[in-house]
Amino acid sequence: MTERTTRLLTNAGAERQDLRAYQAEGGWSGFRELVQSGDPEAFLAEVEASRLRGRGGARFPTATKLRMAREADGTTKHVVANGGEHEPGSHKDKFLAARYPHEILEGLLIAAWTTGAEHAWVYLIEDMDEQIASIESAIDEARSANLVGEGILGTDLSIDVRVHRAPTTYVAGEETAAIDSIEGGPGRPRKKPPYPGQEGIGGHPTTVQNVETLAHLAWIAREGAEAFASIGTTESTGTMLFTLPDSLRNAGVHELPFGITYRQILDEVGGGTRDGRRVVALLPALSCSFVAADDLDVVVSHEALAELGTSPGCGGIHLILEGEDPVERIRDIARFFMAEQCGQCPPCRMETNQFVHILEAVLAGKKGDYMGQLTKIATFAHRKGNCSLIEMAAAPVLSGARLFASAFDAKAESGNPGEA
Repeated sequence: MTERTTRLLTNAGAERQDLRAYQAEGGWSGFRELVQSGDPEAFLAEVEASRLRGRGGARFPTATKLRMAREADGTTKHVVANGGEHEPGSHKDKFLAARYPHEILEGLLIAAWTTGAEHAWVYLIEDMDEQIASIESAIDEARSANLVGEGILGTDLSIDVRVHRAPTTYVAGEETAAIDSIEGGPGRPRKKPPYPGQEGIGGHPTTVQNVETLAHLAWIAREGAEAFASIGTTESTGTMLFTLPDSLRNAGVHELPFGITYRQILDEVGGGTRDGRRVVALLPALSCSFVAADDLDVVVSHEALAELGTSPGCGGIHLILEGEDPVERIRDIARFFMAEQCGQCPPCRMETNQFVHILEAVLAGKKGDYMGQLTKIATFAHRKGNCSLIEMAAAPVLSGARLFASAFDAKAESGNPGEA
């Protein structure tokens, strides 16, 4: 396994990295070289060789998304750096935008150059004051250095960059919802196809990439695909930003290579739980399925976690500790998804509301086939929404009900606490 001190995007400093500091570490050199002598097709091949996947949770191959927009018809194209981080427990996008804005901007400009886009957007939540100020300052610095705007680096390349303030709703972080918001809409997901790479902002091809993904793209442009692919596992390359919860001694955002295990993350990186309690289950992100305590030695990679029926998600880790009521925690997760569904898809409204209704009944001690009911509802609603919130809401509820079946049974029989 790669050393756990591997850092591609972050450093040990606590200060915001301005243009001068970023360039001192080689920043913007990849973009400069591509603009002055690069070939977009050759760079796409490099991204494919790196096997970089999206870091927003959907893990879609980055090169595939870039190629779709590049090959799409149309002279007007857009790229979007999606930092609309709304998921509870995840702070990595906010961390990047506040501390490393030029990494995001360089990756965004590289994506624009690769796809032939002249319009670029940084999509941030409207209440992210620190992050918006950091990005806007970086845009001004980059424009002064002739890295943004018209005639970039003395060439005929022109790319305009704007910040868009997103609504404070969970679904507004979905890529088609970002497009809807940029166009002036309420930030609601749209049915696919067409995919954004085919038809996005204003009906034009649009590439939407998570801000962390774009930061990695900038690193690959500078250091190469081989160096990136040498970190992690065969199918899960490079590093990923994980947000560790406050229940661990070393809470916060940590950059770690794929190939580490969750036990190493919790014990070696996180320093163990603050009060010494045992971890009985881990949720890789709120929209994922649970990992049982016996499986914490699993290698963190897309392929290994898929065998357990889950994924790394966006890396916002949640824990259930010894003594906590898992049924209440799962009910609270279900309440979040019920509150955050946008209301436009009847199956999603039905599923999220019924999940909460059933879990409340379990907590009230009402007997019934709760597992059968939950499964039936999730099966009916599967893939029937404009976005994947239906699947996101179902994953922790169904996996949690299976993992903590004894606690659920105890609640349903008597209404007494079913502690983990």
